[in-house]
Amino acid sequence: MLAIFHEAFSHPPEELNSPASHRGPKKPKLPEETLSDFISTHDPQNTFSMSFGQAAVLAYVRPYPANPLHQLLFSGNDDIYCLFKGSLDNLCGLIKQYGLSKSTNEAMLVIEAYRTLRDRGPYPADQVIKDLEGRFGFVVYDSKTGTVFTALGSDGGEKLYWGIALDGSVVISDDLEVIKAGCAKSFAPFPTGFMFHSEGGLMSFEHPMNKVKAMPRVDSQGVICGANFNVDKFNRINSMPRSGSATNWSQWDAHMNEAV
Repeated sequence: MLAIFHEAFSHPPEELNSPASHRGPKKPKLPEETLSDFISTHDPQNTFSMSFGQAAVLAYVRPYPANPLHQLLFSGNDDIYCLFKGSLDNLCGLIKQYGLSKSTNEAMLVIEAYRTLRDRGPYPADQVIKDLEGRFGFVVYDSKTGTVFTALGSDGGEKLYWGIALDGSVVISDDLEVIKAGCAKSFAPFPTGFMFHSEGGLMSFEHPMNKVKAMPRVDSQGVICGANFNVDKFNRINSMPRSGSATNWSQWDAHMNEAV
C-alpha cells in the first residue's frame, strides 16, 4: 500500500528529512513519480489509486491469493478513507462495541473508531488504538478536514515505513523498496506501538505519557538516514490531561502540539 500526503497537511517530523538525500547520487522523487513507480511494478488490473488534488494520494494492490492473516483492505465512508493491513483478533467484539453490522471489516471499523474520536471523543485516542488486538498497520485520511492518522501495532507483525519526498510530502508504505526509491536517505521504519496524527504529532499509544525521542539512523556507509523514534522513559508529558472520558481527540491534538 502507498499513501502520500502534502507537507502542508501532514506536518511530518523534521528528523525524517536527511540532508544526505540531496547530496548523494540518488535524489528523492516527486510524489507523482513514486506513485507511477508503485503502479508500474504491479498488475494494473489489480492496482487501485485515488487522488485528492494536491493534498493526498492513496494506492493499494489487491492481494492474490487472499490471506486472512495478511489481508490488505481499502475502505471509504463519509469522506474518510482507510488503508488497513493485517487482521484484528477482536474484530467481532469491536463491531458490537461500535454498533456496526456483522459484515464490517477492519478498515471500516478503523474509520468508525476515527470518526468517533473526531466527533465525540469518549475515550483517549491512545486507549482506542490500544483496544485493537492483533497485527495491524493502517493509514486514515480525512479528506473533509485534511487530517492524516496512522498507527502500527506493537507486536511487529506488520511493517510500515515512512519518508520525505522531494517536495516535502510524507510518504507511507509497507513496501520498503518504494520508500527507498522515492525518499532516498530520508526514510525510516514507522515505530511499532506508535500513532501519528498530522496535527498532534507522533506518540506511543502504549506509553502516552512519555515524550517521543528521535535518534538519527546511520546506514552501512555511515550516512544519516532518517531517524528512529522511541519512547523517552525518563521524560513524561505533564501537560496532557488523563481524566477519563473528558480526554477527547480535540484535547489530545491541542496538548500534543504543545508537548511534541
